[in-house]
Amino acid sequence: MIAREALRWNGWGRLGESAHMTRAREAALLAELGSRLGRPVARAAEPAALDAIKLPPSKLAPDVIARLRAACGEEGVRTSAFERVTHATGRSLPDLMRLRRGEIGAAPEAVVYPGDEGAVVAVLRIAADANLAVVPFGGGSSVVGGVEPRCAPGQAGALALDTTRLDRLLRLDALSHTATFQAGVDGPALEAALAARGFTLGHFPQSFEHSTLGGWIATRSVGQQSDGYGGIEDLLVCLRVVTPAGVIRTLDVPRAASGPELNELMLGSEGTFGVVVEATVRIRPRAERCDDRGMLFRSFADGVAAVRALRRAELGVAMARLSDAGETELSLLLRQDPSRRFDPAAAALGLAERLGYGDGRCALVYGAEGGSFAVRSAMFQARALLRRHGGLPLGRGPGRSWRRERFRTPYLRDWLLDHGVAADTMETSLPWARLEAGHDAVVRALRGACATHAGGGLAMAHLSHSYRDGACLYFTILYPVDAARDVEQWAAIKRAATDAIVAAGGTLSHHHGVGVDHKDWMARERGALGIEALRAVKGAVDPRGVMNPGKLT
Repeated sequence: MIAREALRWNGWGRLGESAHMTRAREAALLAELGSRLGRPVARAAEPAALDAIKLPPSKLAPDVIARLRAACGEEGVRTSAFERVTHATGRSLPDLMRLRRGEIGAAPEAVVYPGDEGAVVAVLRIAADANLAVVPFGGGSSVVGGVEPRCAPGQAGALALDTTRLDRLLRLDALSHTATFQAGVDGPALEAALAARGFTLGHFPQSFEHSTLGGWIATRSVGQQSDGYGGIEDLLVCLRVVTPAGVIRTLDVPRAASGPELNELMLGSEGTFGVVVEATVRIRPRAERCDDRGMLFRSFADGVAAVRALRRAELGVAMARLSDAGETELSLLLRQDPSRRFDPAAAALGLAERLGYGDGRCALVYGAEGGSFAVRSAMFQARALLRRHGGLPLGRGPGRSWRRERFRTPYLRDWLLDHGVAADTMETSLPWARLEAGHDAVVRALRGACATHAGGGLAMAHLSHSYRDGACLYFTILYPVDAARDVEQWAAIKRAATDAIVAAGGTLSHHHGVGVDHKDWMARERGALGIEALRAVKGAVDPRGVMNPGKLT
C-alpha cells in the first residue's frame, strides 16, 4: 500500500526528494533560462498550505458510509481532508498549478481502500445504489486528468477507489515465466517481489516509483526500455476486471483466436469500464549485465536514420532515445556545474565541435540488458551500426547519467514552478515516413503558442520507443507562467500542440492516455462509429455510468 503521507500532496514524489542541484548550478541555470526566455527568472509565490483548501463536508449519508465500512473495514473508508485532496487530482501541470494555489475543481466524497476483489464488487454495488461515481485510483500519476473525480449529470458525488491495498504477488510460474499480482501493487514493490525470485518485468515508465500495475494496464503504458521488453500490452497475459455488471476475466494462455481479444479492450480503458484487480504478466530472468552508452550525431535527421536502422537490425537493444538539438542543448545545460574546475563532458563536446558536431547536433542514449554475452554482442554491433550512420561515440558517461536520473526529471518540474517557469510534456507516435515532418511541425506550433500566450518559451523533443514502422515523439516545453491565468495559458498552448499533432497524422497519445485533456479530439482519431462502439461496450459493462465519468469518450 502506498504511504501517501510520505509524498508531496501538491507536487511530485517523496517528501525530502528534489532535483539535487547545488546552489551554484541552480543560480547558473536560472540565469541561463532567463536569458533564453527573454525575462528574469525569480522565485514565485509560495505554494498554499493544505489547510488553505476549503472542502465542503462529505455528502455521504451515514448508511452509505456504514455499508462501505462493512465492505472495506473501518480504516478502509476515509473522509479526511488529506485523503480527499490527495485523491482529487493526478500530477499534470494544471493539477499542480491549482494545488499550489490551494484550489481543486472537485474532491471525492470519500476514499475507499478495498482489500480484496469481493470488497471491490461491494463498493461498485453500493455506489450504484447511492447514485455515486467511482474513480479507480492507483498511484495517482496521471498527467491527462484521468483521475479527476467528475460526476455524470444527476450523480450525488464521487468515490475514489484506491487500489493500493491490493498489492500481493499471488503466483509465480517459473516454468512459464509468468507472475500473477493484485493490480494495486506499485512498481518498486512489484520489482522487489520478482527480484527476490530472480526475475524482472522490465517495465519502467518514468512514473515507475509512483504508479501501479493496474494503472499501467488502464493507460496502456510503456516503460523506458520498451524496445527490448515491449509495452504493457506485450507483457499482459490475462486479467480480472470488476465491472458494475460483473467480473470480466481472460484466460492464462500465451495466445487465443477465440474472438476479439478482451485484454485489448481493457488496455487503455482508463477505469471507465471497471477496476483491474488482478493481472498475470510475462517476466524474464533478471539481467546479468546492463550497458548504456551515448552517441552524437550531426543532425536530427542523421540520428533518426540511425535509430531506424538500429531498430530494424533487431540486435536486442532495449532502449534508444534520440534528443533533438534543443533537448540536447538543454540536457548539457542541466549537467553544467560552475563549481567544477574541469568538466569532462564539456571538454569532450568541445572536441566534438571541432570534428563537425556543432550546431544542430543531437545526442542518442542507447542500451541493452540481459545475459552478459548477449549484451556485449548487441552493444558491439549497435555501436558499429551507429558509427556507420555518422555517430560519434560518447562512451558510457551519458548512459550512467540517464540511468541515475531517469526517475528524477519530474522533480525538476516542481523546482521550475517554484521559480515561475512551467514545464510540460506531450507525446505522440508517427510512422517513419512522417516522423521528421511531424517533429518539425509540432515543435514549430509549440514555439508559436509559447510566443503568443507566454511571450516566449523553449520547445524540444526526443524520439523513443521505436518500432519497425515508426516511433514515439516526446515533446517538452518551458515557458514563463502568467500567475493570473496560469491554467488558461496552459490550455491554450496545449490546444495548439494537440491540433498540430492531429494535423500531422499522429495519435493523441502514445502512452499518457486520454483522460480529460485529450477527450475532445477522440472522435477525430477514432471516428464517430468507433466512439459509439466504445460507448456500447461501456453500456454493457457499466449500464448506470458509475465508472470514471467524463473520461475517454
